[in-house]
Amino acid sequence: MDDDAEAHSDSTTDGAASRLDELADRAGKWLALSAAAAPARHTGAVVADRFDRIAWHDTYEQSAALRELAGELGELHAHTADLLTDVFLAAYKAAPRLREPAEMEHSRLVNHRIVAALLESPDFAELHRETVGDPYAAAMAVLAQGTALRRMLDDARPARDRDERAGRARQDAGDAATAVAEALRQAADEADEDGTVPGPAADTVRQAVEHAEAAARQAADAAGQALAVAVPGVRAAAHNAAAKSAAAARAEAALMRAWGVGSGELERMPFDERARLAERLRTGRLAEWAELIGRFRQMADGERARKVENATGELIGVTLGDDLSRVIPSELANLGLPELRAVFAARYAAGELMLYDSQGEQATGRGAVIACVDTSHSMYEAGPGGITREAWAKACALALLDQARHAGRDFVGIVFSAADKLRVFRFPADRPAGLARTLDFAETFLGGGTSYQRPLTAAGELLEEEFNDAARTRGDIVMLTDDDCGVTEEWMRGWNEAKRRLGFRVFGVGIGAPRVAAAGSVLEALCDNLRSVEDFTDVHAAADLFRVI
Repeated sequence: MDDDAEAHSDSTTDGAASRLDELADRAGKWLALSAAAAPARHTGAVVADRFDRIAWHDTYEQSAALRELAGELGELHAHTADLLTDVFLAAYKAAPRLREPAEMEHSRLVNHRIVAALLESPDFAELHRETVGDPYAAAMAVLAQGTALRRMLDDARPARDRDERAGRARQDAGDAATAVAEALRQAADEADEDGTVPGPAADTVRQAVEHAEAAARQAADAAGQALAVAVPGVRAAAHNAAAKSAAAARAEAALMRAWGVGSGELERMPFDERARLAERLRTGRLAEWAELIGRFRQMADGERARKVENATGELIGVTLGDDLSRVIPSELANLGLPELRAVFAARYAAGELMLYDSQGEQATGRGAVIACVDTSHSMYEAGPGGITREAWAKACALALLDQARHAGRDFVGIVFSAADKLRVFRFPADRPAGLARTLDFAETFLGGGTSYQRPLTAAGELLEEEFNDAARTRGDIVMLTDDDCGVTEEWMRGWNEAKRRLGFRVFGVGIGAPRVAAAGSVLEALCDNLRSVEDFTDVHAAADLFRVI
């Protein structure tokens, strides 16, 4: 047969009538695809349950900063809301798990790559320790990574274009499968009673099937290319983002710990309130000295743990008693001889064991603890380590506040400078201290000169008021200052009389100025216990203060 005849034969075959069952058999796969929609693909890269998503939605609604970031990213990139959700869930969930890329909508594959890079970052584990189970901390992690996410999305534009082409190819394949079903339906309408389909209708079915096969191959090729494409720089950017976010989370957690804010209190705090608190702590007057404040509080806590009322001090002789912790060695030796053990037991029962006798430190007070903090201009000067005299004094005062709270004692912070500048902050033992009030006390700085009489008079009046109201004595006043100033003889007589009547003690701390605590100084005359602090980095310089207060 010549070429023309062969071509004519093929054309006749293509246009020939066909059996409907033969056409249906060839189109069966495409009929199934069109009859049941392709499995729904996911828009979220991190596997999450409805409770996780509720946590995200609630946090998103409460955070104006998150909504602002979503708006900024959404102006330049598609599907950024899904990306922020994934980044939040990765930080929030205890064991975040990524979906397989093949399960994702092609338009969200870039999001998947970014989140995968974040999870693989060496710094993510450190970040995760601060954010797991804490919606606020997870939200802060998202915000801290905002700039890096924007950069990664910019770098991922070519990959996103490839993903979108794969998505369109997949849609075209679905449309082609639907066209097969429609062509077969029309062929069935035109088939005669014995199932024969006219040639043109049969050709339409065959062409629809061929088109569907081609579209499916194209979709598969595009999907493979989309899954294989890389985003240049995404791993480095993700590493930097996780490191920055981890550092921010650590810094905020350290701030909260330094100011005595427990994790339980933070979890109960509304989002906006917690955000305002964090901002205040970051930008407040003593923000850069949070570590110093935390160290002081830890040191004071350690001194409380080892402090004993009337603790053993200087040995002054031997006495009799039943305190086994002070038994002299010769008495203990009797326990080593079986025949003398009964004698030891009898002497112990009678309280006649020989014991070391010592003169202990004075018992701690029972009245209010009052910290008088000098905030004259000179207190703003920096000492070793760049720490200001004010920061050292405030850190010490806040540790005294903790000391008073643990002992069930009232605390009063008196911030003073010149005679006409003074503020009083009262913290009754039977009421919560309140962080806002504590911050007000810590951040108050009056400036000006220095007057001893005004703050000490105010402290004495407060202890007098406490004595009249509750018959409590043995209060403690701590004077924290870097300046020396005179007092009148008349005032001094009244001061000594008040000390005798109310039984309070006065502790003095000369900060960064040795002359203030030198022999013969006014502060020495006023105080029962005086020390000088010259190295502001050494919090232990005040350790003994917390053993006796």
